[in-house]
Amino acid sequence: MLKTDETYLLDFAKKLLAIDSPSGYCAHAIRFMEKEAQALGYPCTRNRKGNLLIRVPGTASTHTTALSAHCDTLGLMVRSIKENGTLAVTAIGSPTLPTLDSEYCRILTRDGDVYTGTILCTAASKHVHPDAATLTRDADSLEVRIDEIVHDKKDVEALGIRNGDYIAIDPKTTVTDSGFIKSRFLDDKISCACLFAVLHTLKEHAITLKNDLLFVFSTYEEVGHGASSMPADVDAMLAVDMGCIGLDLACTEYDVSICAKDSSGPYDYAMTTQLIQLAKQEGLSFAVDIYPMYGSDVSAALKGGNDIKGALIGPGVHASHGMERTHIQALNNTVSLILAYLLADA
Repeated sequence: MLKTDETYLLDFAKKLLAIDSPSGYCAHAIRFMEKEAQALGYPCTRNRKGNLLIRVPGTASTHTTALSAHCDTLGLMVRSIKENGTLAVTAIGSPTLPTLDSEYCRILTRDGDVYTGTILCTAASKHVHPDAATLTRDADSLEVRIDEIVHDKKDVEALGIRNGDYIAIDPKTTVTDSGFIKSRFLDDKISCACLFAVLHTLKEHAITLKNDLLFVFSTYEEVGHGASSMPADVDAMLAVDMGCIGLDLACTEYDVSICAKDSSGPYDYAMTTQLIQLAKQEGLSFAVDIYPMYGSDVSAALKGGNDIKGALIGPGVHASHGMERTHIQALNNTVSLILAYLLADA
């Protein structure tokens, strides 16, 4: 079994997690990954929607396998500017809105200016609001308090803040001495880090495969159409996305999850079975689960009409779409399963 370079993986993850990239605002994250891929010696292209494509040619290719992860995250957008100088919000994707109360954020204007702020409930003060502890936290009761001297809507507009500006949430990334990685947006930047660890391993060990690989880093997965369009030569696709933990699920923060079925339906039987057999063969800690409220880049590709087969794996992540956490063991198991899958086709 090839050993994962944990230092490379975690350093990459921390850098990527620090780059704001809610769906539709991914250019900076894509540029970072593009530069890293080029530093490793891999040429890159982008499609029209901004997805990063890294092709690794094989020696005698008869087909192309795509591996995908998404760099776009959940977020907010300015819905309107209130007369008191706070910002009304609308969600990008499906963040667990109550968890956003009291989180720090950045307002990203179309002119390139960045302002800091705090997401707060409209009943924020226990000493003032009788419903401070009970008011439902949703898109109508959350607002952004801007860290600038503003008294009204005109003051906010004078800063250059407008309706439709992005609001990025502070991920608060922390790596503990016990091996936990806790942060917002591990979904799915931690999987991007896993795929770059695979690229790094292939380069470091001078591994050449028979068939072509296409690494796809998508930019609109959280809103449903991340990898909906794939190059015509791709016939198999392995999405790497977070594994869920919770009710009726076997996965833990230490496992690589193999998803047999999600809301888009069952994944390819032969690919999923092969992944399970490889996980057993490699002695990996893994779980097979069904995710009823989940879709992936493979789901988007199939709905987009691509003639492919697909499967889904990823590291177990606790508290998805909230303050998430995983463990280095899950990352190692995920990278090891990806490499075993690729080498099985060598």
